Amino acid sequence: MAFDRDDATFKVLVNHELQYSLWPDGKAVPAGWRETQQRGSKAECLAYVEREWVDMRPLSLRQAMSGQAAEQ
Repeated sequence: MAFDRDDATFKVLVNHELQYSLWPDGKAVPAGWRETQQRGSKAECLAYVEREWVDMRPLSLRQAMSGQAAEQ
């Protein structure tokens, strides 16, 4: 399976909630996801995700909590 191979080339995907995922390069991008510019080894892609995805909460939750904080 491509996800288990450390020697495979991956790309990093992101969805509308700004959640990230590794995806095997060459496989079609699933609906609801878009490609970032990051491609490379599993380790390179994981390092990119670690740098970029600093808040694990979905975007909609962050926005709701931000609005809730503003109301108080």
